[in-house]
Amino acid sequence: MQLNLCVPCLFGLEGLVGDELRRMGLADVRPETGRVYFVGSWADIPRVNIGLRTGERVLVTLDSFPAGSFDALYEGTLALDWAAFVPRDGAFPVKGHALGPALRSVPDAQRIIKKAAADKLGRAYGVERLPETGAVYQVQFAIRDDAATLYLDTTGPGLYKRGYRPVAGTAPLRETLAAAMVNLSRYRGRDVLADPFCGSGTIAVEAALAARNRAPGLHRRFAGEAWHQTPPTLWAEAREAAQAKEFDGDYTILASDIDPACIALARENAKRAGVEADIRFEVADARQFHATAPKGVLVTNPPYGERVLERSEAEAICRDFGCAVKGLQGWQMYILSAHADFEQAFGRTADKKRKLYNGMMKCNLFMYR
Repeated sequence: MQLNLCVPCLFGLEGLVGDELRRMGLADVRPETGRVYFVGSWADIPRVNIGLRTGERVLVTLDSFPAGSFDALYEGTLALDWAAFVPRDGAFPVKGHALGPALRSVPDAQRIIKKAAADKLGRAYGVERLPETGAVYQVQFAIRDDAATLYLDTTGPGLYKRGYRPVAGTAPLRETLAAAMVNLSRYRGRDVLADPFCGSGTIAVEAALAARNRAPGLHRRFAGEAWHQTPPTLWAEAREAAQAKEFDGDYTILASDIDPACIALARENAKRAGVEADIRFEVADARQFHATAPKGVLVTNPPYGERVLERSEAEAICRDFGCAVKGLQGWQMYILSAHADFEQAFGRTADKKRKLYNGMMKCNLFMYR
């Protein structure tokens, strides 16, 4: 069965997600703002969930239809062949967002979509009350400009939840964004990679996973694993295929932070990810950073602060860090910051900038090549 599928992503990562999907051999890949659409089969759902580094989740697109009123929303939902997706005992909770001029109430939209789907499933299975005791088929909706799109979520907890970071630092960098930064740095495991503001170690861990070509979702579970359309054999085959593509080599990844507690946390996260041997951890001040190799790539996310005093301290750190790396030769730098005056504080204009978002926080990736 051919499916219309969708991968939501952080703003700015649409192109990277599209590239990943094309490398997986998926068809009709169409990046749009905040999401990437493509065509695939039920068998593609396990391998995309397991292997995708930069996307947030994998959705089955059910349909899009006009929804200028709650009546239209009900009728459009009722018209879908829900029994083709949700079994008799399937649970189908509803969540989503509404930005339409006519439909703004999310709770009302949830209630109407739930009622319409339940009415259609009840008719299909000949019951007045559905048990909803089986697998969860999470329904998602997006209402915008008087049009509604309905999806089924195959992922469950977002793809950025790899499982190796149960506790994040005080300023967590989402795993999918860290993977994107590593991708944009073109790091492939051959040179030295350094993160002198490593925090909980996310960039270093994602760099090690990329160097080993280890699928980020290899050791976690997904909502679709309980669906009859994607039986356990499909997930087992996808995991075996992913493992067969892994590399085995010696990698030099340096992760340092001034806070010993961060280093301890980062080391534990790397251990959970199975890449502790690939990363050298060190308690060190980034303002005294010095190169340990003639060439390499520096990928990092220095603090930028949210309050006035924190911003002032962050500017001083960036200024001192800029002085420390000013004389680096043969190194490329990729620095993520939400600080509007980062280049001025750092003391150098970037060769290129790329707008990215960490959650809803607008940042820039400053590239020094």
